Amino acid sequence: MAAPGTLTSPRTSVDHFRVGLLFAVTSAFAFGMSGPLGKSLMVAGWSPTAAVTARLAGGALLMAVFATIMRPGWVREAAGHWRTVVVYGAVPIAGAQLFYYSAVSHLSVAVALLLEYTAPILVVGWVWLSTRRTPSRLTLAGVTVAVAGIMLVLGIVDTGGFAGLHINLVGVGWGMAAAVCAACYFLMSERAATGEDSAGVHPITLAAGGLAVGAAVTALVGLVGIMPLTFTANDTVIAGWTTSWVVPVIALGLIPTAIAYTLGIVGIARLRPRFASLVGLSEVLFAVLAAWVMLGESITAIQAVGGVVVLTGLVLARQGELVAEAMWPETPRHGEHGTDSVGCS
Repeated sequence: MAAPGTLTSPRTSVDHFRVGLLFAVTSAFAFGMSGPLGKSLMVAGWSPTAAVTARLAGGALLMAVFATIMRPGWVREAAGHWRTVVVYGAVPIAGAQLFYYSAVSHLSVAVALLLEYTAPILVVGWVWLSTRRTPSRLTLAGVTVAVAGIMLVLGIVDTGGFAGLHINLVGVGWGMAAAVCAACYFLMSERAATGEDSAGVHPITLAAGGLAVGAAVTALVGLVGIMPLTFTANDTVIAGWTTSWVVPVIALGLIPTAIAYTLGIVGIARLRPRFASLVGLSEVLFAVLAAWVMLGESITAIQAVGGVVVLTGLVLARQGELVAEAMWPETPRHGEHGTDSVGCS
């Protein structure tokens, strides 16, 4: 009979890692479809609030089915932790999605998503102020590099020098609001236990309950008139193909929501926390590719360079020891699941 230790042989660990990496990358690819699919609806006359509501409602329904199969009793668990679920659904899910889609209505998908991904920089600043502990030099260097990249992406600096007058300030404002909500997600993920421990909420429960709350919040925002809630039956255009609005709506709920969350939950749990958080950055690259294929959006050479600089800066900042856990949600090692991919984009 094999010894218990053989269950964690190097070969098994390698296979475990490869499966996790496959799931995590596929999850990032699925999340990258969110912006292009949502923008196809907005081009057809949908308001950002309507597109987000459709996405979250469809995702909530599908995620509820998944949660019922994988974790019976999740509704009771969510009710027992209703404060956490409500705040999580209202801010990191509804807020981030609503502001991101609003940014996409004014900016390209790539620029809007890169703005949202400045959230770790905001977390660095918050941790610095709240703890009065200076981040490591590597973290500060990464933040500086990322800020320089954002200037290139936004066109503040290009080959002709400063070009600030060409910036869409409304779109940038929405993008930064999305970044604030995403920063709240990182901070909430640090404080919330993510395993089976009785004091915490299981990530499947948090994802399913949070999506339901998020859908309700965005619908309410539209119904009370805080933001426009406009649906149309106009055809949409995806990758040059004219199709019914039903197609992107179903795709939004299925691909970048239910499938992305599910694969992320399964995949991130199999990866080391620090590496898993870096895999999530590939969402930006997938979103750029999807926007090019589906919407014909392209970026300039300067913006491409800026995007690489931003991602490089975030990778460097992620290595800072003082704020590593606060910047990106950590994943428990054994018997637990991570929430790295739940609810950011």
